[in-house]
Amino acid sequence: MFTTVLMIEKPLVPADVELVTTLHGDEPTSFVVLMQPKGDQDRLLRALDDVALGRLDEAVREGEEPEGSAALPAAERALTHSLEALRAAGSEAIGQIVEKHPLDLLRSVVEQTKADEVIVLTRPHLVEEFFHRDWTSRARHKVGVPVLKLYAHTE
Repeated sequence: MFTTVLMIEKPLVPADVELVTTLHGDEPTSFVVLMQPKGDQDRLLRALDDVALGRLDEAVREGEEPEGSAALPAAERALTHSLEALRAAGSEAIGQIVEKHPLDLLRSVVEQTKADEVIVLTRPHLVEEFFHRDWTSRARHKVGVPVLKLYAHTE
């Protein structure tokens, strides 16, 4: 069985599920999903990304989104939905909410599960990517397995 640690920041949509469950052909897959809720320190970066990508309406609404501890209920629902979708696609899936130190948790989960890879499924974060401060860039220096960045689909 191929084990993947899947880092996400929003619920998986059907196209995301199909993408991650078919990456390795017919080989059985197991996922450990780490769901990162929106942090209040990320608001400015998200707004800058929205502006850079021409999503001005989303940049204006950044202040309306729950963040920090207020984002936990939405993150829990997103995690539950994502785990159910992966299981419905025939994969094993477990997961947890990342509340603190995401990269330390990632390293620990990779070691504990003897994961074969990490997939970071994210929306574009142009500012963080430019400075190599995004999850994928930082994870490559923390874990001893391949780290793949994929862009999440939207409905």
